[in-house]
Amino acid sequence: MTEPTAWLVSEGRVLASATVAASNRDRRIGLRGRTDCEGAFVLPSCRWVHTIGMRFDLDVAYLDAEGRVVKAVRMRRHRLGAPVPGARVVVEAERGAFSRWGLRVGDVVEIRTNVGDTR
Repeated sequence: MTEPTAWLVSEGRVLASATVAASNRDRRIGLRGRTDCEGAFVLPSCRWVHTIGMRFDLDVAYLDAEGRVVKAVRMRRHRLGAPVPGARVVVEAERGAFSRWGLRVGDVVEIRTNVGDTR
């Protein structure tokens, strides 16, 4: 996995740094084999994920086309998730991260890939 290249922002507040899966290889490998996840891992054009091969549990948020969180779950490792209708992007983070960030269903999340963007 590469270094963080984006920020997760909600209501003008930075939630975390993020790494966006930019290639098929990034998507295929994801967080497998890692012992932790600093910030978040973003999977564009994604409706479901699995935690097979993971070494830790995840918080998983499913975002619609507008970036609204339509579902947020805690996934234990070695599990297979179901597709989420309406989801277009998946955000993964270490277990407990969403609680620390205050992220909930209904929140709108921006993935800012231009780290110099101050909008």
